Amino acid sequence: MTPVLILSFIGVYFLLLMGIGWYTSRQSNASSYFIGNKASPWYLVAFGMIGDSLSGVTYISVPGKVDTAHFSYLQVVLGYFLGYFVISSVLLPLYYRMNLLSIYEYLKSRFGKVTQKTGALFFIISRLLGAAARLYLAANVIQLFVFDQFTTIRIPFALSVSVILALMLLYTYRGGIKTLVYTDTLQSLFLVLGVVLSIAAIISKMDSSLWQACKNIIQSDKSTIWVSDFRPPNFVLKDIIGGLFIAVAMTGLDQNMMQKNLSCKSLQEAQKNMKWFSVVMLAVNVFFLCLGVLIYQYYAYAHIPLPGSSDKVFPNLALNHLGLFAGLVFIVGLTAATFSSADSVLTTLTTSAYVDLLELDRKPQHSETQTARWRTGIHIGFAVLLWLIILVFYYANTSAVIDTVLKVAGYTYGPLLALFGIGLFTKWNLRDQWVPVACILGPLTCYWLNQNSQSVLGNYKIGTELIVVNAVITLLFLVLLKRREIIPAKH
Repeated sequence: MTPVLILSFIGVYFLLLMGIGWYTSRQSNASSYFIGNKASPWYLVAFGMIGDSLSGVTYISVPGKVDTAHFSYLQVVLGYFLGYFVISSVLLPLYYRMNLLSIYEYLKSRFGKVTQKTGALFFIISRLLGAAARLYLAANVIQLFVFDQFTTIRIPFALSVSVILALMLLYTYRGGIKTLVYTDTLQSLFLVLGVVLSIAAIISKMDSSLWQACKNIIQSDKSTIWVSDFRPPNFVLKDIIGGLFIAVAMTGLDQNMMQKNLSCKSLQEAQKNMKWFSVVMLAVNVFFLCLGVLIYQYYAYAHIPLPGSSDKVFPNLALNHLGLFAGLVFIVGLTAATFSSADSVLTTLTTSAYVDLLELDRKPQHSETQTARWRTGIHIGFAVLLWLIILVFYYANTSAVIDTVLKVAGYTYGPLLALFGIGLFTKWNLRDQWVPVACILGPLTCYWLNQNSQSVLGNYKIGTELIVVNAVITLLFLVLLKRREIIPAKH
């Protein structure tokens, strides 16, 4: 595939997103931007969340890691599946009952303003780092296989990422959630089509039938799921428990994921959305793992040398060895992953800064024009921050991006789990002004324990249960802040 052809396809895709953005943002207002006028169809929200949850990390890293991790990632996905039902039955009813714009407003009603801002800051840090990691992965592949292929002109990575973020700004800054519900649905569709058609392309190249391909996947030593040894970080119970809490934290306590849920017409529709989303997510991840097995089987079948990084295994095969159709299919999925990784993040980061940090929603004297200016300014500011963090990833990344994202989530979402856990399941009141100290000491202590776990815990390696360990340690620090008086819970 030529770089010009790839860029032409990306350009057409962008024009399609721009068209949707223009159509959905007509006569948009603050309610459209923040909660989609409370009119989002649940089935579009459910399908659109796939792109948010999977993105470029799953699209490239998960198939690439099948060679070493086999199907053990499915253990984490099963934990996600359980976590989504906790969100549906515990968190969504709370959010709808309180009629929240930002979910961290709950922390204010329960503990105070400082705790609300602490929760919002941890979300902002988590999402900035996570979105940067996901977008870095996809943008780096585009840079390697497209922009670096031009011989007459050198296009630096910083410039290519700038163009991607600028395109996202153009179709999200006005419509917000109202636009994203539709653009993310389209992108999720292309993302799923990318993996399904990639599987079909590999099967066709190997002159195999679908039935034979399924048998080969099942019989492969890479399709092993369960890890029964409790010492490795991917022990089955660690992964399932860790996955459950990661899902609760990264989805249920995450403004980015919940803001779309809060745009549904009713609690019942939002719960229906979460239940169907959990089923589809499980199925799609199985497809990604099956794709990983087929990729490595094709490398062996065609005697192609493996690239040095697992994150390059899929793009190298799709763009250099499977022909035009497979290359276009890969670009379909990767382009969708690239845009869905960051577009909604910009909107939800803006919401949290607008509501939780600056409290601009509590200033009724602002006109709609002034409100729109504030939203746009914050929106652009976060795009610049995201650009800077992506550049740090580009120059400093040394491990598979999916590992980086899960580690970041373990440290930054642990305090959110602790705060919401105390709020929901106790009647304690906390010394609001000291909450940030506990929420910083918790992750720092957890980091030290993780770095020294083998010597301290007897060759035990902490895995995806890191987020649980972090939440427990933070909770212990928060207990020290408990006031003597017990107040009724405000939920």
